[in-house]
Amino acid sequence: MQHSADPASYASLYIHIRILLGMIVGLGLTHLLRHLARIVERPQTRRIYWVHLVWAGFMFVYLLHFWWWEFQLSHQGHWNFNLYLFVTLYALMLYLLCALVFPESVDDYEDYRAYFYARRHWFFGFLAVLFAMDVVDTLIKGEAYYRHLGWEYPLRNAAYIVGSLGAIATRSHRYHGTFAIAALLYELSWIWRRYEILA
Repeated sequence: MQHSADPASYASLYIHIRILLGMIVGLGLTHLLRHLARIVERPQTRRIYWVHLVWAGFMFVYLLHFWWWEFQLSHQGHWNFNLYLFVTLYALMLYLLCALVFPESVDDYEDYRAYFYARRHWFFGFLAVLFAMDVVDTLIKGEAYYRHLGWEYPLRNAAYIVGSLGAIATRSHRYHGTFAIAALLYELSWIWRRYEILA
């Protein structure tokens, strides 16, 4: 299927794609909030674990960040199915991470702490993949946009990937607590410094 080179046609196509992305982001946010509400409603059902909740907060912030950041794709000059598939898989990866943070049931585990460490390989493995995909997503927006983010951007992603690999390798509570807090605070800092004003 051929599309006109008219920029307006690409803008219209992106709106069509953004509807799907919005649905996936909305499902992820709903999933996180629903399970958080379940913890508030029934706090004695399973003992909570603060590191686990920090990662749930990280995913909430990252979903909002993703939705804001993807606005840059409205300027994408050439859409094809491969690009559409990649961006959709990126969004689906975010939803998968939300599902791993809060499973439908933790009945097979003593509490959320036991669940977190038992399934950390999956969560942090996919988190590392997510930040690798993020680099590709940024390059899709153009080399000028990538350079605009400066040296901090590749260093940021590399740090998240290395930190995730470390989280897979260790059960150290100190490591996981430090990594969770640092990741959330840095993500909030990045959003504040880069995207307070959409440009």
